[in-house]
Amino acid sequence: MKAGDKVICINDKIDPDKSAEIRRDFEIWITRDKEYTIREILDNNGIVTGVLLDEVHNFPKFFKLINRFQEPAFAQWRFRKLKYADTPAEAISEIEELVQQEELVKIERK
Repeated sequence: MKAGDKVICINDKIDPDKSAEIRRDFEIWITRDKEYTIREILDNNGIVTGVLLDEVHNFPKFFKLINRFQEPAFAQWRFRKLKYADTPAEAISEIEELVQQEELVKIERK
């Protein structure tokens, strides 16, 4: 993943033990199955790779763990990169491939 990539949120769950901390750090949270655009990738001192999103802006906070102020980032594992076809022909090819896979699944179930 890199800045500019389109992603979809695959996990918006908050661990109950971390709920208060998350609510304190994030004014805006992500939504599962919603598409976002990566604005920036943060290494966070190698602790956990985080992403900032074009569609979500939170106020910077001081984080002791990384010893600096920064906008809270969402863990990269919460997202999956979306792949879009570059041309209409590629899109049709991908759709045909999905239809063929679906037909094979139906045949295997019989």
